[in-house]
Amino acid sequence: MNNAPREDNLSPSPIIEVDRLSFSYGGSVPVLEDVSLSIGERDFVCVVGPNGGGKTTLLKLLLGLLKPDAGTVRVFGKEPERARPRVGYLAQRERFDAQFPVTVLDVVLMGRVGKAAMWGPYRKADKEAAARALHDVGMYNLRYRSFSSLSGGQSQRVLIARALSSEPKLLLLDEPTAHLDAGVQDDFYRLLYQMNERLTLVMVSHDIGFVSKYVKTVVCVSRRVILHPTNEITGEVISEIYGRDMHMVMHHRGDHE
Repeated sequence: MNNAPREDNLSPSPIIEVDRLSFSYGGSVPVLEDVSLSIGERDFVCVVGPNGGGKTTLLKLLLGLLKPDAGTVRVFGKEPERARPRVGYLAQRERFDAQFPVTVLDVVLMGRVGKAAMWGPYRKADKEAAARALHDVGMYNLRYRSFSSLSGGQSQRVLIARALSSEPKLLLLDEPTAHLDAGVQDDFYRLLYQMNERLTLVMVSHDIGFVSKYVKTVVCVSRRVILHPTNEITGEVISEIYGRDMHMVMHHRGDHE
């Protein structure tokens, strides 16, 4: 496999633009305050920060599920709710009834809601999109397997495929590796890294040790927001974000290829 770092030809046109955004729940203490950031095409962004710092809230604002108290959010140059057809989303916790007889393919086809016909069976285009997504995550051979029988890592790959089946240009992920062991996490990040060749990725994560190995930009969120290239994320920066010392292992993009 080629060990040379991948060249990243990023478009100067931003995918996400946030300008002087502030948000609070019910007019209480601001969760986010005076936030401005710009994320370009095919960036791979990791959002880090302490619990309660506003990371998940920021993703919900990018999706248009919440409205800012002040400032603006634009995704693909539009209000977030109008951009949703181009955005895939993996929520922090996904729950499926283990007794419900749903297959891997059934779960992935759920991602076609909003693109599929309102009535009747899924169209050929929907099934082809689902098949492509399953191929992308290496789960096509298990398409007829019961979803509840999968391992944690396999389940996350299927949920990624569900998001990909809508054919997005931007993928938002909220702590996708929170319940995976270290080896599975590394495989999962490799998958995201490969997907970044064609998608813009924004991921909330506490896995600071993996940050510089896979991502390009780190967004530090603790009510306010600061952007860093991965090579600027030092122990001192992490201590400032989390309010305590944390062990961090630095890597360079390309080491894993």
